[in-house]
Amino acid sequence: MTTNAGTATPAALLDQARRDYAALQSQRLSLDLTRGKPSPAQLDLAADLLSLPGDRYTAADDTDCRNYGGALGLTQLREMFSPFLHVPVDRLMAMGNSSLELMHDCLVHAFLGSTLPGAARRWADEERVAFLCPVPGYDRHFALCERFGIEMIPVPLTDDGPDMAVVADLVRSDPGIKGIWCVPKYSNPDGTCYSDETVRRLATMPTAAEDFRIFWDNAYAVHHLTDEETDVADILTACADAGHPDRAFVFGSTSKITFAGAGVAFFGSSAANVAWLRHYSGKRSIGPDKMNQLRHALFLQDTEGVRRHMRRHRAILRPKFDTVNRVFAEQLDGTGLATWTRPKGGYFIVLSVLQGCAREVVRLAAEAGIALTPAGATHPGGEDPQDSVIRISPSYPGLDDLQRIAHGVAVCVRVAGYEKLAARRA
Repeated sequence: MTTNAGTATPAALLDQARRDYAALQSQRLSLDLTRGKPSPAQLDLAADLLSLPGDRYTAADDTDCRNYGGALGLTQLREMFSPFLHVPVDRLMAMGNSSLELMHDCLVHAFLGSTLPGAARRWADEERVAFLCPVPGYDRHFALCERFGIEMIPVPLTDDGPDMAVVADLVRSDPGIKGIWCVPKYSNPDGTCYSDETVRRLATMPTAAEDFRIFWDNAYAVHHLTDEETDVADILTACADAGHPDRAFVFGSTSKITFAGAGVAFFGSSAANVAWLRHYSGKRSIGPDKMNQLRHALFLQDTEGVRRHMRRHRAILRPKFDTVNRVFAEQLDGTGLATWTRPKGGYFIVLSVLQGCAREVVRLAAEAGIALTPAGATHPGGEDPQDSVIRISPSYPGLDDLQRIAHGVAVCVRVAGYEKLAARRA
């Protein structure tokens, strides 16, 4: 039970929040909201994959999927995902399970292989390599930077994408800035979709580094939560039209479409960049898992089949996002303690609490048996300078557990927030 924030005294609000927290602790919960994994019900949607391809091993173009070769991946699967990723079929590679692996490999080859198209030298031979990191952002991108010693430069994420005034100013004068991480549609974690103007400016902006790369992680290309299927402008065409055809690397995968642990990842770019990655990929593999690609092609069938399948995902996910929004509205509206995003797609909600309270909310939740993503995970180095952003991942728990989690988080926000306000008044 909450006290009416509009009429109660500050002391009464804090007392009620503490009583609600004691009641929460008495439930002895053990609930986990740490990562945005597909739920078992979502994975069950692709159960037919387990019986495919049966005794079939020949693709539509007569490729024998049991054998070596086929470095670009199956044509029929690339044709299926080409429209969603805005990459021409002949410049789209279908690879192994994880797009994160492809991002990792691109960094490895940029550092240790021969030079990227347009580069003067290997990145390992540069005095300094830095990436721009829109925040809040994806912790796995930041982990890759840490892995390779890449300096991370945070830039604000606006409603239209990265703050392009900041981005353009930084890349214009600093040759050490070699790239930017982008999740252009339903961004992880706040659901931002890049505007056409943002895409245009990313493509056209002058950069001091001739080998500057946009790591365009289009992880949520088909992951809509509403009937409105938001689209984002074609970054490859924009770059080519601006005279920078090699600027963007496009990544995608079926990880949250079929099986997260047994999907297909995609890489698309200019012909020169595809040849570059294909050359190095050929050193470590004689070809991708074409049998897995075949079963995906047979299961999803075509682009409309992908859309049908994702509508089934939406039917499972949308009620979960609605539940979090409803509980937060009931518990937190009018308190002045928090705001939260209402994304139209993707897998996450950003809960923004009072400055200096995010870590305390996560701590309180943990002590009440609710595991949340660590505060700061949305920022490079795990350090949110405002200590205010918490990533909420509604996808995995069932609706009943999710309602308990959302209620518990809201209680923790009230305790931390009212205690912070009380400390300011003292």
